[in-house]
Amino acid sequence: MSYRPLFLLAAALTLVVSSAPRMNAQGAQVAADTSTPGMIGHISHGVYISPTGMFRIQVPVLPELGGTTTDADNGVVTFQDSVSTHISVGCFAMDATQRWTDETQGRKDYLTNFFATIVRQDFAQHFPGAKMESTRFKPHLMDGAVFAYVTLPNGTMFTDRAIMSDSLPPLIAKRGNLLFVKDEHVYVISIELAEKVLERLTWDKTPEQEDDLLDQRLLDVLSKITFAKPAHDSASASESKTTTKP
Repeated sequence: MSYRPLFLLAAALTLVVSSAPRMNAQGAQVAADTSTPGMIGHISHGVYISPTGMFRIQVPVLPELGGTTTDADNGVVTFQDSVSTHISVGCFAMDATQRWTDETQGRKDYLTNFFATIVRQDFAQHFPGAKMESTRFKPHLMDGAVFAYVTLPNGTMFTDRAIMSDSLPPLIAKRGNLLFVKDEHVYVISIELAEKVLERLTWDKTPEQEDDLLDQRLLDVLSKITFAKPAHDSASASESKTTTKP
């Protein structure tokens, strides 16, 4: 099964609005939001709502700082500003094979392999030399979550602001990624550690300190996300409201 996340390319895509009606997770039609032309999802009152309705997130960038929101039909939305923010959130439905793999391998191995074989591979396709530095497993976060850290040669989203010189080593960007499963969907939150390239002459954090900083920022993004209730939960709730005592 190929997800082709394309996290880094999402912000650069030229998107075409589909004329087909959008449906949320419960099958209800989502009204078009003409205030956000070119998007597949839509923004309402500062909240981005995914095309499937599976999640919504408070937009983490400000227009005053050059903030933009773009999305693609591969399930990825990207938030970027001109200062130091580049965040992608991907939501990918699991098929029967993926669900079986998750159950048999266990959440830690499943998510680690998902990152290594799908996400990192996508990074490497566009930035040769992409390397997974390390991972951390948090069993009590989102019923088992993996933090994964990847370095990307010349893979920064802030090339226009980074100090460039032939006398300096090549730019090595770093991204932190948070992977978890929710309602039979794999979520991947990805964020660049902008200071590593913007402050490259004075940056002295160890890889472990960088990971800690990325963890904090990824958790902050997670705290801004609201997940849709599964359709069967909504149906059960509706049934309980309409049931009358004999």
